[in-house]
Amino acid sequence: MALNAAFFDAVRSSLFGGTLSSEQVAALEAISDAWARYGDGDPAKLAYVLATAFHETARFKFMREVWGPTAAQERYEGRADLGNTVAGDGKKFLGRGFVQITGRRNYSDWSRRLGIDLLKEPQLTEQVDVAARVLVEGMMLGTFTGRKLADYVTAAGTDYRNARRIVNGLDRADDIAGYARSFAAALAKAGKPVPRPSPPAEAKPPPVTTPVARRGVPAAIIILIIALAAAGAFFFLR
Repeated sequence: MALNAAFFDAVRSSLFGGTLSSEQVAALEAISDAWARYGDGDPAKLAYVLATAFHETARFKFMREVWGPTAAQERYEGRADLGNTVAGDGKKFLGRGFVQITGRRNYSDWSRRLGIDLLKEPQLTEQVDVAARVLVEGMMLGTFTGRKLADYVTAAGTDYRNARRIVNGLDRADDIAGYARSFAAALAKAGKPVPRPSPPAEAKPPPVTTPVARRGVPAAIIILIIALAAAGAFFFLR
C-alpha cells in the first residue's frame, strides 16, 4: 500500500523520535514499493517487514553491519550453516541490506534469484532497491531460515513474537514485535480515506421575472376616437 502523510506523521512520533530524514523516508518508500510487487497486500505482514528492517538497520541508518570485529563476528569465519567455506568469507559476506543477509550461502542464493553476482560484488546488496526486494521476497518465501510470514501472520491471528524466527531465532523478538505493532497502527491510519471538504454551496441566481406587457388601448377604440374627432371638426366648420 502507498505510504502517505498520515503514515509518516504516525511513525515519526511513535518510532523515530519526532524526526525523519530523507534517507529514512526513501527507505520506507522503497520497502513499500517492493511490497506492492512481491508482497501479498496484507498490511499486518507489511508491518512486520518494516519492523524487521527498522531493527536490522538501526532505524534505517546502516545498510552494512558495523565490523569490529566482535567475538560474534569472528565466529562467522568457517561457519558451515552460513556457507562460509573459503578463508575470508566471514568478513566478505557480513550483514548487508534491510535484513542484513549474512554468509556465502545467502549471497549465493540471492545471486541466483536476482541475476546479479553478489559473490563477486556483495556490496550491491546495500542498494536500496536490491535490499528491499531481498527483504520482502525473502520473508514471504522463507529463504533465510525456512520460516515465512504466512507461518505467523494469518487470518486466524498474528504472532509477531515468533515471526522473528523468519530471520534470526528469537533474538530481540519482543522489541521487534513492538515495532511491528507501531507500524501496523501507522498503516491503519494511512489506509483511512481522508475526508474531502464539502464544496461551498453555489449561490442560486435570483429568479428571472418576465415583465408582463402592459395592454394598450385596442386599435378599434383608437379608430373610433379619430373618427368622432373628425366628425366634430366637420360639424364645427359648417
